[in-house]
Amino acid sequence: MDQDAIGLLESHLDDKNFKKLIAIDNPRVHDFVANYIDICRPASVFVCTDEKKDIDYIRKSAWRNREEAPLSMPNHTIHFDNYKDQARDKDNTKFLLPESYNIGPEINAMNRERGLKEVHKILHRMMKGREMYVRFFSLGPTNSPFTIPCLQLTDSAYVAHSEDILYRQAYDEFVKNGKNREIFRFVHSQGRLQEAGLDLMVSRDLKKRRVYIDLMENTIFSTNTQYAGNTVGMKKLALRLAINKASKEGWLAEHMLLMGVGDTQEKMTYFAGAFPSACGKTSTATLAGDTIVGDDIALLRKINGSIMGVNMERGIFGILPGINASDDKSQWNALNSDAEIIFSNILVTDKNEPYWDGKSDTWPSKGINHSGDWFDGKLDDMGRKIPPAHKNARFCMALENMENVDPNLHNPDGVKVSGIIYGGRDSDTFVPVEEAFDWIHGVITKAAALESETTAATLGKRGVRKFNPMSNIDFLSVPIGTYIKNHIDFAKDMPDAPRIFSVNYFLKDMSGKYLNHKSDKKIWVRWMDKRVNNEVKAIRTPTGLIPYYDDLVPIFENFFPDITYTEDEYINQFTVRIPQHLAKIKRTLKMYAARILYTPEELFDVLEDQKERLEDARDRYGNYVSPFKF
Repeated sequence: MDQDAIGLLESHLDDKNFKKLIAIDNPRVHDFVANYIDICRPASVFVCTDEKKDIDYIRKSAWRNREEAPLSMPNHTIHFDNYKDQARDKDNTKFLLPESYNIGPEINAMNRERGLKEVHKILHRMMKGREMYVRFFSLGPTNSPFTIPCLQLTDSAYVAHSEDILYRQAYDEFVKNGKNREIFRFVHSQGRLQEAGLDLMVSRDLKKRRVYIDLMENTIFSTNTQYAGNTVGMKKLALRLAINKASKEGWLAEHMLLMGVGDTQEKMTYFAGAFPSACGKTSTATLAGDTIVGDDIALLRKINGSIMGVNMERGIFGILPGINASDDKSQWNALNSDAEIIFSNILVTDKNEPYWDGKSDTWPSKGINHSGDWFDGKLDDMGRKIPPAHKNARFCMALENMENVDPNLHNPDGVKVSGIIYGGRDSDTFVPVEEAFDWIHGVITKAAALESETTAATLGKRGVRKFNPMSNIDFLSVPIGTYIKNHIDFAKDMPDAPRIFSVNYFLKDMSGKYLNHKSDKKIWVRWMDKRVNNEVKAIRTPTGLIPYYDDLVPIFENFFPDITYTEDEYINQFTVRIPQHLAKIKRTLKMYAARILYTPEELFDVLEDQKERLEDARDRYGNYVSPFKF
């Protein structure tokens, strides 16, 4: 390590924290920490080990710094973000790339030299008067082929506390592995603060909100924001780095859940599943009766002839709206336990309890939220009605608190993935569940062609149909065509490749009425399980394989004995809507031909074949075809 860096660390760290940092035999770690101490100028530095006392210090700092406040239930706290800082900031999230490095127009990038100069100027003296927290975590289980060590610097105790819940601590891993490991690095400062409800402090200078990803150095910068999607380094920020790494090394880093479906651990079938935010991913991953390995990010590798997967995380940063006692029992029970939970951007009632949209049939008449004292009908400075809780209100909780957590959550070898599910918000095209003909057909028609209607999880207009291949476009760090080719090659020659499915929980009839109940996802997941285990046959349609009515009836009877699943419901749900499919193929082909770099030829061939099958079916049966016709 450079002697100047040693001197700087000794002058800014007390003896105890200096020794904790120097115990890691990795000069790059020391130089990195010293460099950003020099740039950010914190008043003090706390190096956090894996010991309970250090982790408790972080949690108490979040209270002391007025970033969190206690709720009525022990171990529950509330955090507010600035009301305009409650979703991922896509516009200001950019890759810093050299001029010669082109990853395509769909991916937000800027000149690396200019971006580094700008973010370093923003970070200059940004932590003055504050404490810097130096954190060490692992993406994936420790002592595993999936392990990726991560180093985070932040002045937000809330961010550091969230990471303790969401990730596996890895200070000991850094000490043990010394200088021989590639690491991901993160620098975050919340910037100047202002008061919000409950006297909590929120980021103020949102015009200087930046999330910059430096692929050349595996480093991410985040400034003037607190929202976890913009700040918690090991979440979607690290996914961007992992996708780039995976592309070079022949594995996959995906925006995917991991879940086990089966009656016993011996008969468990594991599925991965990719959904855009607020499209049912967490509620699928946490279905009562099944097990959860992860709800958000999965790492997939080929090991001994099988696709093995791990959860990159160990916790949930879940969406609260809609969770209630009847529809989401696993999440509901965990949220009402004394587990350590951070609630964000909800309403605090007069009983000091959290309230979110859909928690109950009635709204509280008053409470406290980001705006301070809240009452029904309160308006913001633009004359708009302030809701009690944000539509993207969240909870942060360790998976171990879920009653159906899978025993393989921390298995360093991962779980065998037998099926992959793709889903999004689609009001008019895809049926509720469908299986691809084979791996390549699935990668292209279910994943590469995925579109979804926008939600409150990202800034901007809602309900707009967005192109979102593999539900991962926001996080891609390689050209889209390269990313799709990686998927095709990943398992195309594997005799035991996972089966690929699509699901659509948001299909509507012509009047705009939803054709799925939110609980129906349990039915579609169980049918997929039966398909993977060759227990039921399927109907071949122009776009894939769909269930027989007679196979769905007993599944409905098993899970919902008081409900009769009728043929009319089945026909409405599984009618093939040919005009919508043809329009979708046209949009997809146009997108890939005009805008996407390095698109593999297989994509055009597979979509043209699907177009011909749909046109042939239209000539024979008309535009809207009952599943019984096939």
